[in-house]
Order: sequence, then C-alpha cells, then structure tokens
Amino acid sequence: MKPGSLTNKVVAVTGGARGIGLAIAVAAHRLGARVAIGDIDEAAAKESSDQQGFELSSRLDVTDRQSFTSFLDAVETSLGPLDVLVNNAGVIAVGSAVEEADNVTERLLDVNIFGVILGTKLAAQRMLPRRRGNIINIASLGGVLPTEGIATYCATKHAVLGYTDAVRLENRGSGVHFTAILPTLVNTEMTAGIGHAKGFKNADPEDVANAVVGAIARPEARVFVPRAIGITVASQRLMPLRVAEAMGRALGTGRVFTSDVQSDKRKGYADRTGTS
Repeated sequence: MKPGSLTNKVVAVTGGARGIGLAIAVAAHRLGARVAIGDIDEAAAKESSDQQGFELSSRLDVTDRQSFTSFLDAVETSLGPLDVLVNNAGVIAVGSAVEEADNVTERLLDVNIFGVILGTKLAAQRMLPRRRGNIINIASLGGVLPTEGIATYCATKHAVLGYTDAVRLENRGSGVHFTAILPTLVNTEMTAGIGHAKGFKNADPEDVANAVVGAIARPEARVFVPRAIGITVASQRLMPLRVAEAMGRALGTGRVFTSDVQSDKRKGYADRTGTS
C-alpha cells in the first residue's frame, strides 16, 4: 500500500450525506477505501452515494442502538471487517443557553454525545478482538474555546474530546486508535448565517477531510483544523482567564453566534435538524 493510500480499507462515516461527512467519505474513497455512509436522511445519503460511487449507503439514526448496529452489520456483511469509523454526525443550536428549549438541548446531547459514545462502543467491540482499527470522532474547537451563543454545543464537543481521550487511554497498546478532530468553523450549512471574528478564517469541509485521512494513515490523539489553531489554544491556556476572554472580545468572537447571527438564513438548517 502506498503512503497515504487507504486501498481496500473499509471506512464508515456517520452524517455522510452532506457537509463534512460527505467530504470525508469522498477523500477516503479517492484514496482507495471502500466507503459506507450513514445518515438520518436516507434519500440524501443514497443520492450522495450514487453520485460519488460509494459502496454502501444507509439510513442511520446514531441515537438508536439497533439502527447503529444494523448499519455496522450491513457494512461488514457487504464490504468486510470495519477498519475505520468516523463519528461525524452532529447538530448545533444557536441562541441563549438560558432560553434554549429543553427538547433542543436533549437533541444536541443525544446526537453529539450519546451518538458518538454509542458509535465508539459498537465499533470498538468489533475492532478490539482483531487488534486493529481507527475510530475518529469529530469534536470542535468550541470544545476547548467556549463561545457565547452555542453553550450546549460547546458542552457536547467538550464531552466528545474528554470521552475520546479517556477511551484512548483505556485501550493503549490494543492496536485500535482513537482520535479527536477539532475543527474551527467550517463552511457548511451548519454555519449558515453566522458572523466572523477578526483574524479567523473558516475552514472548508475538505480541510477536515484531509485531517481525517491523515489521522488514519498516521494516528494522532488530537488534530486541530487548521493545525495552527492549536498554537492559539495552547497560548490562551497560558494566559490569565480574564486576559484570554478580553482578547476574545476584542476579536469579536462573542458576536459570531449572538448579535451577528442572521436567523432567517439559519431556519432551513434548524428545521431540518430539529434544533429550532
């Protein structure tokens, strides 16, 4: 196998019908992987799969054990033993934490935390006896740099990071690798209608995809997207909290998901994901 090649590796991606998930699936497929995508939107998953020539697509509710198990069973029956699971499915809600409806909070917790934990467990149970595999969980820069207007989302991504790190430590030396990917804001439907902070540039889905396939080839515990943002995170942690927060205010990070939000541009996403 050539360096960087994923030839014949079986790769499954959750939330793979669009956005970051689709970009990851495309990147893996181009490197020779046999790709399966799962998504709550079955029609969109099939359309994307047909267009890209993926080997398998399926409806997948990551919050339901039977649905997730059936998806992974189908992957292994059709394509062979699972080599890589990318837990990408996730949702975001924008607005006041205090005023957030309980059903919206529960939706984020179910998809972003429980879905990742469930997928990690189900995949690891298959991989550990074989002593090989990669489980890659999509976290967020918001998991280490909390941002006004997306408190619950930040909490869920902080949980994803902590869970991934702990499971990695538990299974050290097992042959199964656990990685958390921490992207900055990414140009997808999820970030439609939000603002921009000074000096920060959004990433593209392909940037995250490149980080994922890189982590499959050379496993790492944490990967920031872009990598340079990791330096910013490290430097902020050395600052007094008041200084770090004041710097954020000066750059306008607090406005991105609050006063700068254009709610009309977010309605379609919120309605589709159940976060309105």
